Amino acid sequence: MRLAGEHIGLSYPGAEFAVFDDLSFELTEPGFHAIFGPSGVGKTSLARIITGDIPAEGRVRTEDVSGILYCYNLERLPGWSSVGRHLERVSLPEKAERKEALIEAFGLAECMGARFQSLSLGQQNRVNLLRYLLQDFQVLIMDESLANVDEKTRGRILITIKALYPEAIFLYISHNVVEVSTYCRRILVLRDRYRSPRCMTIDGVDHRSATEPSRGQVEPVMLEIMNAA
Repeated sequence: MRLAGEHIGLSYPGAEFAVFDDLSFELTEPGFHAIFGPSGVGKTSLARIITGDIPAEGRVRTEDVSGILYCYNLERLPGWSSVGRHLERVSLPEKAERKEALIEAFGLAECMGARFQSLSLGQQNRVNLLRYLLQDFQVLIMDESLANVDEKTRGRILITIKALYPEAIFLYISHNVVEVSTYCRRILVLRDRYRSPRCMTIDGVDHRSATEPSRGQVEPVMLEIMNAA
């Protein structure tokens, strides 16, 4: 499995500076990875280039990859049905057991009979992510998909996803350097236009259990990321 960007360039009409100029990256294994960087550096733009929604110079190469999905935290479901009915409509019968496991891990059991608009922002974001996880994919980009979710629940969700989808590639966009350092395997750090290279790859802790990792594991990764960003 391989997902790579080669010499990507992107400029928006009327913009003084290019978003990307000759940006390259490569991921060669499944797992939970991240796109990290300061606001405005192009994280979402890169995500939409990978999905093919934004045309750009250069190219994105995939090997043994099909089904690239993009989930972001501002998506909303219509209010004509309950959350449970929406999930039934988008999931196949053979995924019923997985759906129940995700509902439990996401802490959403009590929300299944509610309308989407009646949920809190954190609950809405969890429901939206859950419906993507019930689709067929090999790459899922999670653009701030767990915003407004408390830290303990986010950790439980990330560990569950890693356990249930060991053969998929996840690209997690987050501003939380502790979270990215702790749970991600490879971290693509996007830097501003004045720094070269524009993208650096750093190894994360890739934590997989409910026990807390030691500060000695996480802090060196955090420092490396912050120095690179």
